[in-house]
Amino acid sequence: MKEYKIFLYSENVWASIFFNGGKVNPVKLTEALNNQAAEGWEVKALQRENRRTFLFFSREAFVFVLERDRR
Repeated sequence: MKEYKIFLYSENVWASIFFNGGKVNPVKLTEALNNQAAEGWEVKALQRENRRTFLFFSREAFVFVLERDRR
């Protein structure tokens, strides 16, 4: 039997606005996914989206559907 988890990854709001224009940091994303993999989770689906922040800003986010064998 399997279990599923939704994992949302996005950058800090202020970092997105002032430092890199709302783009996801690939190093931090890799680290976050490796942490999930260490717990046995595998990515089954992924969706990229732009999330509105405040009135004029948007930031990139990723929604992952993770799967693993039920423990």
